[in-house]
Amino acid sequence: MVPPRQDYWRLARAPRYSLLFALPLLVLYEAAAFALSGDAIAGVRNGADVLLKSLFLTLGGHRGLLAFDLLLLVIGATLVVRDLRRSRGGLQPGIFLGMGAEAVLGGLVFGVVAGTLTALLLGKAAWLGQPALLAQGTAVALDLPTRLVVSLGAGIYEELLFRVVLVGALAWAGRRLLGWSPTASGISAAVLGALIFSAFHYIGPYGDPFETGSFVFRAVAGLLFSGMYLLRGLGITAWTHALYDVFLSIGV
Repeated sequence: MVPPRQDYWRLARAPRYSLLFALPLLVLYEAAAFALSGDAIAGVRNGADVLLKSLFLTLGGHRGLLAFDLLLLVIGATLVVRDLRRSRGGLQPGIFLGMGAEAVLGGLVFGVVAGTLTALLLGKAAWLGQPALLAQGTAVALDLPTRLVVSLGAGIYEELLFRVVLVGALAWAGRRLLGWSPTASGISAAVLGALIFSAFHYIGPYGDPFETGSFVFRAVAGLLFSGMYLLRGLGITAWTHALYDVFLSIGV
C-alpha cells in the first residue's frame, strides 16, 4: 500500500528510501560490467564510473578501488542509519513501489520532455535534422549487452558525479566562497553542471563528434536531472536516467 501523496512525496526523498532504492542499480551495474569484462575497472564501463575510480586507482592501485567501494558503502550506510534513527520507524514497502513507478514513468517520458525543450530552443527544423538517439551517442554502435551495461552505469555513476558531487560542490562554492544566496548558487550550479555534463560526452577516445543539437539536448537533460535530483532525490533520479537509456537501447 502506497502512503498518502503528501507523505509519499516527502518520504521518497529521505536517505533511507532514496539510497536503498539506488543500491540495487549500483549492484546490478557492477555485477553486469564485471560479468562482461571480468575486470573491476577496465572493459565495459561507463565513463563517469571510470573517472571517479581512476583517482582511487592511481593513488592506491586495486586497494584504491576497495577504498572507493568502502567509502561509498560507509557514506551510504551512515546516512541511511542516521535517517532511520531520526524517523523512529521502519521502512514501508509501498514507498519503494511508488518510487519504481515514478522511475519507469520518468524513463518513458524523459526523452519527450527533453526533446521538446530542445526543439523550442533550437527551432523544430534544426532539431529534426539531428541524428536519432542523441543520448546514446556512439553507444549505438555497441552490442546490446554492452549498451545496457553502459546505460545502467550512466544512471548511477553520472548522477553521483554530476549531480551529487559536481552540482553539490558548485552550490557550496557559490554560497560559502562567493556569498550568493541559496537560490542563486543553486541555479548557477545546476546550469554550469548541466553544461559540464553535456561537454563530458565529447571528451576522450569514445567521445561523440560535437554537434550543437546533441550538446543542447544533453545540457537540457542535465538541467532536468538536476531538478529531479533536488525534488525527488538520488534514487528516483538515478533509476529514471538508467531506464531512459535502457529504453533507448532496446528501442522503446
